[in-house]
Amino acid sequence: MEKLKQSKARYYADKLAVESEPGLTNAQLMLTNHDLKPVEPERRQWGPWNFVGFWIADSFNINTWMISSSMISGPDGISWWQSWLCVWIGYTIAGFFICLTGRIGATYHISFPVICRSSFGIWGSLWPVFNRAAMACIWYGVQSWIGGECVTLMLRSIWSNYKDLPNTFPSQSTNTRDYVSFFLFWFCSLPAIWFPVHKIRHLFTVKAYFVPAAGITFFIWAIVRAHGIGPIVHQGGKATGSALGWAMVKGIMSSIANFATLIVNDPDFARFARKPKDALWSQFITIPVGFAVTSFIGIIVSSSSAVIYGGEAVWNPLDLLGRFLDSANSGERFGVFMIASAFALAQLGTNIAANSVSAGTDMTALLPRYLNIRRGGYICALVGLVMCPWNLLSTSNNFTTYLSAYSVFLSSIAGVMICDYYFVRKGFLQIRDLYSAQSTGPYYYTFGFHWRGYTAYICGILINIVGFVGAIGRKVPAGATYLYNLNFFCGFIVASATYYLLCKYFPIPATSDVWMEVGEDIRNPSVAYGADDEADAGSEGSPDRYGIKGDEEAGVRERKLGNF
Repeated sequence: MEKLKQSKARYYADKLAVESEPGLTNAQLMLTNHDLKPVEPERRQWGPWNFVGFWIADSFNINTWMISSSMISGPDGISWWQSWLCVWIGYTIAGFFICLTGRIGATYHISFPVICRSSFGIWGSLWPVFNRAAMACIWYGVQSWIGGECVTLMLRSIWSNYKDLPNTFPSQSTNTRDYVSFFLFWFCSLPAIWFPVHKIRHLFTVKAYFVPAAGITFFIWAIVRAHGIGPIVHQGGKATGSALGWAMVKGIMSSIANFATLIVNDPDFARFARKPKDALWSQFITIPVGFAVTSFIGIIVSSSSAVIYGGEAVWNPLDLLGRFLDSANSGERFGVFMIASAFALAQLGTNIAANSVSAGTDMTALLPRYLNIRRGGYICALVGLVMCPWNLLSTSNNFTTYLSAYSVFLSSIAGVMICDYYFVRKGFLQIRDLYSAQSTGPYYYTFGFHWRGYTAYICGILINIVGFVGAIGRKVPAGATYLYNLNFFCGFIVASATYYLLCKYFPIPATSDVWMEVGEDIRNPSVAYGADDEADAGSEGSPDRYGIKGDEEAGVRERKLGNF
C-alpha cells in the first residue's frame, strides 16, 4: 500500500514537472529549466524599436503620475518646474543603471536569477531572488489596486449609482465597491500572464499608441478647465531653504526608487534582444524622455486641480478624474470612460512588465523543477490578491515611504551584481558553470554561497537601516535621516565598494584581467555535465567551455584560484 502511494505521488510529481533538458542530475534540476536557460536565437526577437515601445508604454502609468505629482503636494511641496527637474535627473540616472544591468542579459541572454549566481553563489543567489520575487508580488497587488480604481471610474461613467454601492466590508481601509473593482481588474489581467515573454511585446506596442493619446487628452482637458496654463505654472512651491533642497533630493530618489525592481530585472527582457546594442541607446534615451513627458503631464494636471478646485493639489490623477465625473455631462462621462480605460491598460502593461514577469522568472529559479514563468506569474497574481495594497496607497506619505524601503534592499543587490560583472569579472562569465551544482565549479564558492557577496549586500542595507526606522515614525539621529534620503546611492555605493575590496584582497575564480565578453558564441548550449554543444565545444578552432579561443584564454585561466 505504501509503495502504491509513493508511485502515485511520483506520478503526479512528474506530471507537474516543467520542461527541462534530458540528462540532468537532481541538483541541476533545481538550477535550470527551459525558462532559465540562455535564450536561443529563435526567441531573440526584441529589436531597438521594441524597447522604445516598451518604455514608452511603461512610462504612461498612474504610478509615474503619482510620484511626480506627489512632489508638489503636502506642506513641503515644491513647484511644478522643480518637480520636473527632479524627474529628469532621477530617470536619467535610472536609465543609466538600467543599461548597465540590461547589457548583461543582452550579451549572455540570461535572466537576473542566473546572473545573480556569479556574485552570490549557486545556492546563495536564492535569497536575492526570493527578496525581489516577494517585492514584485507586493507591487503587483499595489498596481492591481490602482487598476481597480480605473475600473471604478469606468463603471461610474456607465452607472452613476455605482459610486453608492452598499458597503458590506467591516474594514475601515476599503469598501465593497473598491474591492469589487480591484477583483475585476485582477481577474481580467489573468489571461495576459499566459503569453510567453518574447511575444508580449505586441501588448506594449498597442499600449504605446493608445495610452499616450489618452494622457494628452486628459492634459488638455485639465488646462482648459483651469482656464489656460498660466494660472498653473505661476503657482509657487511651499518648501524653502534647506527644506527645498531635501525635498528635491527626495523627489529624485523617489524617481529612482520607482525603477528599483526594473534596474535588477531588466535582464529578464534584455536577454531577448537580437544583439547587445539593441538594448542600449533605445533604453538610455527613451527612459528619461518618456518618463519626463509623462511626469510633466502628471505635474501640470495635478497643479491644475489646485486652480480648479482650490486648496491642496490632487496628487492622484484618478481622484481628479473622479471629481470631473461628479459634474459631468454625457460627453464628459464618455471622455472619463476612455481615459480610465487607457489607464487600466497602462496598469495591465506595467503589471506584466515590472511584476508578473519578474516574479515569474524569480520563482522559476526558486523551484525550476515545477515552476516556469507562467506558473510563477499566476502565483504572483494570487499573492497580489490576498495582500492589502490599499493600505500602502492611503496617503502620498505611505506611498513614498514604501518606495524608499523597496529600494533599500534592491540597491544593495544591484551594487553587488554590477560591480561583479563590470569591475571584478570585466564582462567574463562561464555560462555552463552558472548551471552547475558541482563543488569544483567557479560559482559554487563555499557550499554554494559567496560570503563576499553577502557581506557586501548586508553592508549596503545596514547603511540605510537606521534611517528606515526613522521613516516609519521612530526618532533617529538627523544624520541617519539625511543618509536615508539618499538611500539608493548609499546602498549601491557601499555594497559595490565592499564587494570590490573583498574580491581584491580575497580573489575569486573565473575572472579576466582584460575586458572580455564572450556572449556572442552562445547559441543553444547544453548544461548537462559532460555535454558537448556548439557553444561549448572543445574542438580546435571553436570556443572551449569558457567561451574563449586559443591564447586569449590565458588571461582568464591564471585567475582560477579555486573555490573560496
